[in-house]
Amino acid sequence: MTDVDLEFSRVRAVLDRPTLRLMSRPTSAAVIAVFRTVFDRDVQYVPADRMHLQVEEHVARLQSTGARVPASEQGEGESDARPNGRALCRDWVAAQWLVRSNSPDGDEQYSLTSHALEALNLVDALSADRALISESRLAMIVDAVHRWAASAEPDPDVQVRRIDAQIAELQAERERIARGEVTEVDDARMHDGYTNVADLIRQLPSDFKRVEEAVATMHRSIVEDFRQEVRPIGEILDDYLARTDDLMQATPEGRAFEGAFELLRDDALLLRLRDDIATILAHPFAQSLGAGERRAFRNTVSILRQGIEDVLAQRRQLTATLRDQIVAHDVVRDRELDAVLRSVNRGLAAWIDERSARDRVPLGLLPATAEIGTLRERFYDPDNEAVPPPIEEPDDDVFEDLDVESLRRHGGPLLAELRAALRSAPDSVSAFHALPPEQRRPVELFGLAHLLTGNDDFETATHLVPHRTVRPDGETVTFHMPSASLTGARADDQHDDDNGLEAR
Repeated sequence: MTDVDLEFSRVRAVLDRPTLRLMSRPTSAAVIAVFRTVFDRDVQYVPADRMHLQVEEHVARLQSTGARVPASEQGEGESDARPNGRALCRDWVAAQWLVRSNSPDGDEQYSLTSHALEALNLVDALSADRALISESRLAMIVDAVHRWAASAEPDPDVQVRRIDAQIAELQAERERIARGEVTEVDDARMHDGYTNVADLIRQLPSDFKRVEEAVATMHRSIVEDFRQEVRPIGEILDDYLARTDDLMQATPEGRAFEGAFELLRDDALLLRLRDDIATILAHPFAQSLGAGERRAFRNTVSILRQGIEDVLAQRRQLTATLRDQIVAHDVVRDRELDAVLRSVNRGLAAWIDERSARDRVPLGLLPATAEIGTLRERFYDPDNEAVPPPIEEPDDDVFEDLDVESLRRHGGPLLAELRAALRSAPDSVSAFHALPPEQRRPVELFGLAHLLTGNDDFETATHLVPHRTVRPDGETVTFHMPSASLTGARADDQHDDDNGLEAR
């Protein structure tokens, strides 16, 4: 192959990547606009139901303005029908732009793939009004090269001279600041440095997502190899454990993540990063930034932590899946299933050789019902034929003799005695206390309240009067309830009318 053939193959492979397929379609503007609207800088996961509704609304809005929007199932292009959000999301999952997964609560959710995040970052970079070459970017490159050159230097004397030079430079800077010679950075230079750092921060989600996808791909490869193995289960387990130990060292993404993970486990470093971000945002130039830009820059530490947590969660989840596969793996059953599928393929090949493409073969989806006689569902149980034990005669001495008086002491209120006491007393509390002890049971208060219902003094009373009652066992209990005056013919007549008392 010539150089141009090799270059053509490389370019064609790059253009076939999902990132460029997303940006090269006629409906790319609509799809990327929907992704940017639904997945804000602070939103990484969207519930499936909400995602479907938002996609339908946004695509319908763009369609009403004359924009070319994607059409599900019929291919890309304009469509007069209302878009189907579920079908569009399904197409975007197949195109490797969306990932559908389960949340910790078990609900389905969507997230952008690394390819979609790369496309969004590229659009943001091209739409930003800034120079590609700036002082801050060049300074960052020079500092990074100097730092790694110091790390790569094998000569200890050279390393010591580098450190001494840094110490001298820092000491001179400290003395200058101590004398009050503070150099103020203007807004233009601060904004240039912020833009450079923000550009690097925007690439973090796609980098973490790429690591997460690499881990998932490697685990799927291990699972597939595990299913196709015919070696002993012990050998398979040893190979699996060895590959799992080296999992993060097998790809550039995994090695980069391990390095970042070691760096970000330093809480002091993250705290310093958060303080430095707060200092930058406190500079006057930050007033020119939008609320979304300040919020995204302030959430840098959260983006780092969330990215690491997503990768670790993916690794834990897939490791648990692999463990379940190993525990539930049945070599004999897999071999039997493979033999059945092979026989089906052989039968299908023989049938194709003898029949045409339009012939039909009746195929039962379920096996035929087995015809068997009635099986006995119950067997002989001697206990079912046993005679029940005889009924024991009750002991008459168990129960005490009951008379009418004892039943009456434990019964309801004595209304007749209460009516008689109310006719001969100036008020209800005096009438109640004039009764003998056996007629001042707690239950008599219910009867007293029943007889006094309709009396204005009783129903509008705000003062509670103690009523001393006597239980059947002789215990004295005091209750508080309203009382009523019974003097005067008018009150007495009202009392008799309301409670059915006989006229005196």
